[in-house]
Amino acid sequence: MMEKQSLTQYQEFSEERFTKRIIFKKGESTVFLLNFMPGQELPKHTHPGTEVFILTMQGEGTFTIDGEEVVAATNETVHVSGTEELSYKNTGSEPVTLYVMLNKIPDERFAQNI
Repeated sequence: MMEKQSLTQYQEFSEERFTKRIIFKKGESTVFLLNFMPGQELPKHTHPGTEVFILTMQGEGTFTIDGEEVVAATNETVHVSGTEELSYKNTGSEPVTLYVMLNKIPDERFAQNI
């Protein structure tokens, strides 16, 4: 069944910490937005059993993937395998929104709003 979503409703920012908002959760795939104010960061983690695709919708920040820093700005995309260790920090001066697609959900923890 076709679904259409407006992403702006998922761009919710918090002064306390980054936010995660689930857009789609279908079968073994999930899609969500991560929203970061300047200086906010996502700690190091992995996604076992998945492929991870991340689009920077707005802003600029720095991914650290297996210890290597990768700067990504608006309309740039990054792919990491589930075994690569990933972290992210909004190193710019504007809010950042990342559009994240996981092609499998290895654990329900990955498909919860935080």
